[in-house]
Amino acid sequence: MVTNPGAPLSLSSLREHLAGLRLCEAPALEAIRRSLERHGQLQPITVAAQPRDQADDGHEVVDGFKRMRAARALGWTSLHAVIEDVGVVDAKLRIVEIHEGQRLTELEEGWLVRSLHRDDRLSQGEIAARLGRHKSWVNRRLVLVEALEPALQLDVRRGLLAVRAAVHLAALPRGNQAPVAELIMRHGMSVRQTHALVTEIAAATTVEARAAVLARWSHAPDAKHASPTRAVRSEADYALGDIGALCRSGARLQARLHQGALDALGEQPRELVRRGLEGLLPVLESLSKSVVATLCRAAESEIARAARKEVA
Repeated sequence: MVTNPGAPLSLSSLREHLAGLRLCEAPALEAIRRSLERHGQLQPITVAAQPRDQADDGHEVVDGFKRMRAARALGWTSLHAVIEDVGVVDAKLRIVEIHEGQRLTELEEGWLVRSLHRDDRLSQGEIAARLGRHKSWVNRRLVLVEALEPALQLDVRRGLLAVRAAVHLAALPRGNQAPVAELIMRHGMSVRQTHALVTEIAAATTVEARAAVLARWSHAPDAKHASPTRAVRSEADYALGDIGALCRSGARLQARLHQGALDALGEQPRELVRRGLEGLLPVLESLSKSVVATLCRAAESEIARAARKEVA
């Protein structure tokens, strides 16, 4: 039963232009889908009515993006919703109010502040007043998202990079963020390890010094930085781990694309995913060439070993 049923709205009438301000991680989305399938809709989503002067008579989703996407995945045609008569700016501010108890992540807060500042032309002082925050808080959130490389923000949205790790990475110059992020994701570093690595990279004053830090962390991390329960891993362990992770994530992505997940997204998230897929193509092509070359070398080595045995 819906505890506060609101009005039943067709899923086709729901708009999700504000979805780009929220994270929608796959595990949370799957949990919502299972809940809807098992118990039905327990809480209404929150939507804002479109202004009367707009031709589109749909409703802008303010809260409930995961429920909406899960409902679409289940083939539902409608959801119960509470309709609020608010404008674009107030709709964004309602996201903060609705999640006051659970709090948005620092990145979500940053995306919201950036949208209010860049898209809606509110000054940082106005945003601070509307959110009940100090102007310095607004400035920090704005700097966070504008300092973090867009590709890494996409990694956060895809669940590949932890939010707290991204916050630490934003302290580095943009040109230094990507290789550090790759190392963090590859090794599954904790927040403590991430902070230590970023601190060392920030203290390195030359390209050579930064490369040395990355090499040391990549091949032989200091014991003081490593997890006390984690055994030393070989290159074979890392390679097998990467292969397994690629197989799992590749299968999940393929399933989502086959299910038409891209079509169900709002305009802004769909554009982010589209750009992500375009960036993935050269990566996959390069990886495929490397895999083929490695297998060829392995085959040649095996033939050479067999030849040596015959001679012996």
